[in-house]
Amino acid sequence: MAISPVFFYLFAAVAILCSLMVVFKRNPVANAFSLVLVFFAFAGIYAMLDAHLIAALQVLVYAGAIMVLFVFVIMLLNADVPSFDLARSHAVVKVASITGCLVLLGLFIWAFKNTTFHAPIANFTPENVEAAGGNTRVVSELMFSDYILPFELTSVLLLGAIVGAVAMAKRKAGPNLPPGYRGKA
Repeated sequence: MAISPVFFYLFAAVAILCSLMVVFKRNPVANAFSLVLVFFAFAGIYAMLDAHLIAALQVLVYAGAIMVLFVFVIMLLNADVPSFDLARSHAVVKVASITGCLVLLGLFIWAFKNTTFHAPIANFTPENVEAAGGNTRVVSELMFSDYILPFELTSVLLLGAIVGAVAMAKRKAGPNLPPGYRGKA
């Protein structure tokens, strides 16, 4: 499993640049498409690590299904019209948001430096993965046994996001009903 440093740095640079575009662009649809490029860059890195299942799932699930859902919600909520402009907000809001981001960054750095968790890398050598039945089997057994709670919590989080988006869209659609619409009789 020899990883080419040139391609790794290329994919990493694409991921970092597109991530910055997600943060700094003003158009939400352009942000979503920049995020798709980030997902493709990650898929390229996964493919170089011989994790072809994870690379394919990255493209199919994240770049495909999840981003279609994001774009659908953006269009449903008419988020092309900017509702919050940080440049026009009060200085206290700017200072509070920057301070909050720096505090979170400090917490993440502290947590990563002081963690006692070490991933069992030795158990997942290519030989052991092939002996266990391949990448797909190992990932699926781990996901549906040891990591079932995070897997289910992610599905509940996505369900909550969908319900919230529909509730917000229904609430906003009230005054914009078509003429002649009577609703419930």
